[in-house]
Amino acid sequence: MQNRINQPLPLVTVNQLEKQYTKNNPSVFSDISFSIARGEFVCMIGHSGCGKSTILNILAGLEVATSGQVSINGHAIKGPGLDRGVVFQGHALMPWLTVEQNVAMAIRARHPAMPREDVQKKTEHYLELVNLTGAIHKRPAELSGGMRQRVGIARAFSTTPELLLMDEPFGALDALTRGVIQDELLNICTQTSQTVFMITHDIDEAILLADRLVLMSTGPNAHIAEIVENPLPKNRSRTEIHHQEGYSDLRKHIMDFLVKPNK
Repeated sequence: MQNRINQPLPLVTVNQLEKQYTKNNPSVFSDISFSIARGEFVCMIGHSGCGKSTILNILAGLEVATSGQVSINGHAIKGPGLDRGVVFQGHALMPWLTVEQNVAMAIRARHPAMPREDVQKKTEHYLELVNLTGAIHKRPAELSGGMRQRVGIARAFSTTPELLLMDEPFGALDALTRGVIQDELLNICTQTSQTVFMITHDIDEAILLADRLVLMSTGPNAHIAEIVENPLPKNRSRTEIHHQEGYSDLRKHIMDFLVKPNK
């Protein structure tokens, strides 16, 4: 995990993170250390209870670690910030605003001095990337679950965050819708070189999206058991990835890790 000579400093550094809710109970996790390079897509996988969402919330500034340090661009994370965008499993849209207004509101929060015309162009650009140009005047109640989640993704990307945090963002969607949005997410990340930290329970989703996979041991007192480099070449396709050399071995390795008890 150390930087090689002449290699750029990581965007995100997590160092010896620990979370303990009460002194009488064991830590949820301890000694969590990893980094995320600028433009890298990292997925974290592990069983429920190992603290994945808590780690993401600490990166988002929504929770505080018991010990350890987390930094972005060399600065300690001390709370929520507009340099980080978050997409949860629930879309968290403002129900009284249209699709267009939900995205525009986020852009204005990030760039309060941006002219109205530029906000409009930026809003339309990101809604086009998630194929929602035909729904810009609809409100969340008029959209399907998949469409609402697309709005949430467009809104998060539109603020051009340094780091995008995603916590099981597609977990409540049907398989077909999930696949379509995965493709759209890959497309946006390719176009924007967005840095992403994502939690998922879906092995195939992680292999499709991630450059590296962080495998967490079972809790309590969970730790990083292994960090796996994805050997499959970039520009992966959901319909073709299972034919690529190395896919079966990688999937089997992760599946074996999840099936076998690990501490």
